[in-house]
Amino acid sequence: PSVSVGLWIGAGSMYESAEENGLSHFVEHILFKSTERRTTKDIAVEMDALGGQVNAFTAKECTCYYAKVIAEHLPRAMDLLCDMLLNARVDEAEFEKERGVILEEIAMCEDTPEDLVYDLLAEAYFGEHPLARPILGSHEQIASISREALLAFKKKHYRPDNTVLAIAGQFDMAAFREMAERLLGGWHAEGETHIPAPVEGTTPRVLTRKKDIEQVHICLAFPGVEQDDEDLYPISVMNNLFGGGMSSRLFQRIREESAMAYSVYSAPSAYPHCGDFTIYAAVSPRNVKAVLAQIDEETSRLVCDGATQEEFNMAKAQLKGGFILGQESAYNRMNSMG
Repeated sequence: PSVSVGLWIGAGSMYESAEENGLSHFVEHILFKSTERRTTKDIAVEMDALGGQVNAFTAKECTCYYAKVIAEHLPRAMDLLCDMLLNARVDEAEFEKERGVILEEIAMCEDTPEDLVYDLLAEAYFGEHPLARPILGSHEQIASISREALLAFKKKHYRPDNTVLAIAGQFDMAAFREMAERLLGGWHAEGETHIPAPVEGTTPRVLTRKKDIEQVHICLAFPGVEQDDEDLYPISVMNNLFGGGMSSRLFQRIREESAMAYSVYSAPSAYPHCGDFTIYAAVSPRNVKAVLAQIDEETSRLVCDGATQEEFNMAKAQLKGGFILGQESAYNRMNSMG
């Protein structure tokens, strides 16, 4: 009885210049403020009245505005999403207030070591490439950004030919097409999205940040595979058996056998033209060298000896089960299509 719908924009930190860093995320925030016919409070009240979830997220390669609602509320949810997308009023006062909110979000990231270490890793791995920059932008960049710069960025990237509309759940396709045409059919825009150059290679380097906290948060990155590469499937299986689950080698060796970490895992990330493969662990300072040695040993063992048939089969079964169960969620299906 539910439906999930999302508007996906090709705007993320990998499409930003150094001067634009953080603008994709800033635009996402500002669209939840007033429109030509809704105040900020109107939007908040209507979101709650829908009884589901209306939200957004910004990633390195896209921004998504979505709604998860019961099927009868789809027309109201679509009207709200499209109004925010097409008719946002970037009021100077609201712009300044939202700048303060984002600066607090950046401060919160600074206080969340797992988030911070991933930002450091991106900087270390991608170097001068746009993927090296944080999605939120830096404190200095957000503090100095102008309303005019935000409007110019939105105009450049928020275009119908740079947007995908995805829907899953209970809906009538003919009625939805008519609704989409009515709400979005008059949308016209100019401009051309800049596609970043591929990452040509990385120079091994280490970046650190000193924090007065109890644990050391470690991130390591290796080259991965790009979006749409056929190797996405092999790397997913490899990740699952190496560090993607509770039965994985890293989890069993470092948490279960050595008891040196509560959180340890690996994960691949894929982007247009490039990707990475990351290992993460949070450990006490006294165990850093031992855990790094164990990660190095397990990495070498996988590279030199490969995987057993039993591990291989189990990893595939876990991935298949997770995929099939994930299909029970309309949001997951919408997200996958988007």
